[in-house]
Amino acid sequence: MKRLYYLLIICVVSSATLFAGNPDRQGEAGAAQLLMNPWAPSAGLHSLNTSNVFGVEAMRINPAGVSRGTGTNVMVGYANYLQGTDISMQAIGVSSQLKGGGAIGFSIHSLDFGDIPITTTASPDGTGADLNLSYLNVGLTYSYTFEEAVSVGVTFRGVSEGTSDVNAFGFAIDAGVQYVTGENDEFKFGVSLRNVGSRMSYAGQGLAIATDTPNPGRDDDLTIDIRAATFEMPSILNIGASYDLLTKNEALADHRVTVMGNFTANSFSRDQLGAGVEYAYREQFIGRLGYRSDFETDELTESPLYNGLSAGASIRVPFSKADRSKNISFDYAWRATRIYNGTHNIGISLAI
Repeated sequence: MKRLYYLLIICVVSSATLFAGNPDRQGEAGAAQLLMNPWAPSAGLHSLNTSNVFGVEAMRINPAGVSRGTGTNVMVGYANYLQGTDISMQAIGVSSQLKGGGAIGFSIHSLDFGDIPITTTASPDGTGADLNLSYLNVGLTYSYTFEEAVSVGVTFRGVSEGTSDVNAFGFAIDAGVQYVTGENDEFKFGVSLRNVGSRMSYAGQGLAIATDTPNPGRDDDLTIDIRAATFEMPSILNIGASYDLLTKNEALADHRVTVMGNFTANSFSRDQLGAGVEYAYREQFIGRLGYRSDFETDELTESPLYNGLSAGASIRVPFSKADRSKNISFDYAWRATRIYNGTHNIGISLAI
């Protein structure tokens, strides 16, 4: 019961910080890549499954769910981010269960901005070279599930972004907890705190300029380094709950309907509230639908990028009829966006 008390304490602390977000600070955070979800199954639910996410996906949403997977899980994800911008996301992740209730995970997430020609005042039509942008974050996760159905997890993440001559690097930590209860483990509750880390700033040769020496007796030049302003990471707090329906009806044992709700407190933008539903037939054919909206504050702050509907589907092919937990899954998701034509995710996962 002590662990349950600890969970309740976390919930109380989280509730006290629910409305700690400050939309007036919008635009002050960087490393927006940490808010992007490259995994199709959870993207189809607008990342609302804080309470019931598991395996590799949990490293992006709630690391406590990594230890709720089975065996070894490998996922590859690709997303056409904001269709029409030529920006894409790529990700690969691996999670594996350890003896005694523990699990570890490793993930790599990168962005591709397409071909961006370099232009200058002397060559406004382009120099013939392309801008080399590199956005990458690498995460290492450890999660543990206690006997009282409480799991905890933490992710340590390195964040890198920049060009060939200017770059920034920082560290971030994600932490989370999940609680499962009910006769058939049908009720789940989760809390996660993400992207808490060091301040970042850009530096490099691209921020250096050459200027004349102030000494009239010398003809050599000086190189001056420009100090870039620092920025914070986009920390967020997620609190979610879910409930599995039809688990007690033997006639509908092959069917599962999960309803879920999630609250997101953003430190640098409006807070959001969302709900979703997931239907599964024999855990082989899965459909998802989600809706998320922000809390209206005033007309001066910009609404979040993802508002409105999301949808997705998965087809899982088990390797044997006796054990459906070992399978290969093909996943797709679509999310409506405030600008451009939405984001499309596709992915393949292998559970062995």
